[in-house]
Amino acid sequence: MDAFVSKPVAGDQAAVAKPSREEALQAVRTLIAWSGDNPDREGLIDTPKRVVDAYSEWFEGYEADPAKELSRTFEDVQGYDDMVLLRDIEVESHCEHHMAPFLGKAYVAYLPTAKVVGISKIARVVEIFSKRLQTQETLTQEITKALEDNLNPAGVAVLIDAEHQCMTTRGVHHRHVSTITTRFTGQFKSDPALVERFLKLAKG
Repeated sequence: MDAFVSKPVAGDQAAVAKPSREEALQAVRTLIAWSGDNPDREGLIDTPKRVVDAYSEWFEGYEADPAKELSRTFEDVQGYDDMVLLRDIEVESHCEHHMAPFLGKAYVAYLPTAKVVGISKIARVVEIFSKRLQTQETLTQEITKALEDNLNPAGVAVLIDAEHQCMTTRGVHHRHVSTITTRFTGQFKSDPALVERFLKLAKG
């Protein structure tokens, strides 16, 4: 089996052996049969392949490094040190409890000190962490920590607003309920007026 080392995420970070593609395909066939259907019938015969291919895309964040995305910075910013804010970054993730999708938006800001990073890289960091299994709370913290560790900013603010399908399509079946998580560091944490400004700009 191929060696696989899990990226820094919540929980056990020990290396685990990654199953082969054939083992993954068989696991999907088993789930189909457990659900009560026949994995060999015409409509389902290619479903394991499609599911494994989809999982490869949904969880490709394990193969990416957020620090690498943030490694190239720019110092020629003419002394700019005010807020840099990205609004409405798409979040497409899966919760670690039910492996059900949660979908929403992220709002990310930081206060640069001596350098800035390309704005697309911030969106990419959100995408990388989103394409892993975790809770929304953990996702919020992971994005914040990546910016803190790699940009050395004067402060970071992250807000995620998402709907969880483990809540809307199963269990309590409450639709249109969104979950909001926030994380503030540095000047955002110590200055309520700055937080208020961030929230006003983020949510309009």
